[in-house]
Amino acid sequence: MPALKPTDFSATVTWLGRVPAEGDGLRSVETKMLELGFEGPSGERHAGLTRASCSRVLSQHPRGTEIRNCRQLAIMSAEEMADIAERVGLKLLEPEWLGISVVVEGLPDFTHIPPSSRLQGPDGVTLIVDMENRPCVLPGREIEADREGFGKRFKPAAKGRRGVTASVERPGRLALGDCLRLHVPDQRLWAHVEAL
Repeated sequence: MPALKPTDFSATVTWLGRVPAEGDGLRSVETKMLELGFEGPSGERHAGLTRASCSRVLSQHPRGTEIRNCRQLAIMSAEEMADIAERVGLKLLEPEWLGISVVVEGLPDFTHIPPSSRLQGPDGVTLIVDMENRPCVLPGREIEADREGFGKRFKPAAKGRRGVTASVERPGRLALGDCLRLHVPDQRLWAHVEAL
């Protein structure tokens, strides 16, 4: 019996970017296409089969521990970006500022799609959703560099709207205009979730 259910929900790729391997900023560079291998987008800072653990997993691993890389890609929805921009007080939130790999349009409540969902493209390229990408201060620094006075507003405005992190399950190519179909785990919610 299949563990993942295809849904009638899909999203259109409206923007693609890559964070250069060199440098220490978060800013993405726009591209028309991403070639994705098992290690993620080739030549991108977040690519690799493993990564050093960060603040998000300190309850599980000391900082800097080598772990599996489930954060090869950062994906946000155009709808949630527009909502964040409004909350920050900007007409537009540039994807470059946020270190995003992929912007999609058309999936409601995108940040909260179930962990372990799959987003599958036309050539079979398949992304595994790890979890919600929690807001941090790094995008605020990029915003502040271009729009002084707005950077500090990003983190609170992005809470629950920052998109998801993902890794590559099946290599392939993503291009602007591609349709990604959502597949969700075929399991009920954990009965004890309210106790968290």
